[in-house]
Amino acid sequence: MAELTAAEPILRADGLTLSFAGLVALDDVSFAVPRGEIFAIIGPNGAGKTSFLNCVSGVYRPRSGRLDFQGTDLLRLRPHQIAAAGIARMFQNVELFPLLTVVDNLLLGRHHLMRAGLASGALWFGPARSEEIRHREAVERIIDFLEIQSIRHQTVATLSYGLQKRVELGRALAMEPALLLLDEPASGMNLEETEDVARFILDIKEDLGITQILVEHDMGVVMDIADRVLVLDFGRTIAEGAPEEIQRDPEVIRAYLGEEAIA
Repeated sequence: MAELTAAEPILRADGLTLSFAGLVALDDVSFAVPRGEIFAIIGPNGAGKTSFLNCVSGVYRPRSGRLDFQGTDLLRLRPHQIAAAGIARMFQNVELFPLLTVVDNLLLGRHHLMRAGLASGALWFGPARSEEIRHREAVERIIDFLEIQSIRHQTVATLSYGLQKRVELGRALAMEPALLLLDEPASGMNLEETEDVARFILDIKEDLGITQILVEHDMGVVMDIADRVLVLDFGRTIAEGAPEEIQRDPEVIRAYLGEEAIA
């Protein structure tokens, strides 16, 4: 793998095309995600936003094109290899283990980082013990970061939806990613919960230095926290730029934002 500089994009899509039984989900999509930024993807329902995330995480295989992540072609990797390469995902719907505690769900996010063998792990001695202590310390740092100290030992099923989404974000962070995919992180949340998740996304950028790709329908969140915005419509790129540019782009207003965006 070639050594990358901070100025080079962390992810580059070139000519990405994806279709299902003749329905085009992505139509020759090309763009680059700058390292260290919050890069938002917006568009109407069916525009191809989640389809793109599914390509990045290995769920879908595009018909053509290339996805380059830090010098590696993602289309050659399986989902578990993509996760191990440094890409984590927060899903739109909560995908936690509801009968496990918050701590145990976060520890599962570190599974690919665990190296102890079956025997030492079962007996909990030597390297296995030291490794588990390190992983638990990492999980506690995430718990402090996301301000969920009071619920660390609660089972996920007993938590509110907003807190479950925060734990989902924590599990993604537990993977120690270089790139974090956020699929509708504020969906279904009230105003206070939405403000919290927006604050955490900014903190992840500023304090942890993690690049983020954000798919979100709440335009207030997108315009407040995104560094750059890509707009898709029927699988095509119709605009890309800073939030203030996107808000005033005539084609974006026509296809998605509406006239109130420039009021």
